[in-house]
Amino acid sequence: MMENKSVVRRQRLKLKSRRMVRRVLPFVAALFMATPMAAPVTRSKAAVVGSSLRLPAPAPVVVSKATVFDQKVHDLYRDLQVEQQGLTFEVFEKAMTGYLNLEETDKLSEKKLLTVVDFSLPSTEKRLWVLDLEAKQVKFHTLVAHGRNSGENMATTFSNENESNKSSLGFYVTEGEYVGKHGRSLKLAGVDEGYNTNALMRSVVMHGADYVSDEFIRQNGRLGRSLGCPALPMDQKDAIIEAIGGQTAMFINGPDTRYSSKYLNQDVAVNTLLSDSPMI
Repeated sequence: MMENKSVVRRQRLKLKSRRMVRRVLPFVAALFMATPMAAPVTRSKAAVVGSSLRLPAPAPVVVSKATVFDQKVHDLYRDLQVEQQGLTFEVFEKAMTGYLNLEETDKLSEKKLLTVVDFSLPSTEKRLWVLDLEAKQVKFHTLVAHGRNSGENMATTFSNENESNKSSLGFYVTEGEYVGKHGRSLKLAGVDEGYNTNALMRSVVMHGADYVSDEFIRQNGRLGRSLGCPALPMDQKDAIIEAIGGQTAMFINGPDTRYSSKYLNQDVAVNTLLSDSPMI
């Protein structure tokens, strides 16, 4: 009898355990289904608040000297406000490049003046500029004549030859004054071999002329023409000659695609501008 009671008790316990398992299993299964499987834990310093994480420094932006030069020349062009007066950036950049090359060779005085003549414009337009690069101001903007054999209203051909009566392109350095047949005049030393180095020998100088005036344009449809000199209006020639005389730079541009110059060396211009130029 005692053995039978023990057997019965064990069977009841087993049955009770099975019932408990059946009750718990659905709950455990639901719990696992509702909870996503945990991913392998990796230590991330970026996720730790207050960690001493040091992100890699951004790569430095490298700006070339040529880019800086271009920006500074554009800034100066903007500050001078010469675009509104008809001086294109292309011509201005050439003139500035030559100016900086001449400055590097110690050919210029401390005046910081640059005269630009653009013979690609008609004679009826004001095509001479005297630029104060330090003050970033236009000192003069006026009419200027070209040589009689260079063309009528437009200058189309140029020469370095004596008695050609043509204008000469390129870079010049102004010299001293003298009084000649046109009165007060300014000597111009051409420095571009093959283009204007005969200027002094040809007596290509800056002087005033009655045929450089608005009145002459009204009567003739163009300016009068010189024997190759960049002739000025009579009412401005004294002030301009006095301002630019004595080792300042002049650039005469024209529609000649063959023109080239050792003074258009951009590497030299870049280094000069970024070293000690007043335009910085």
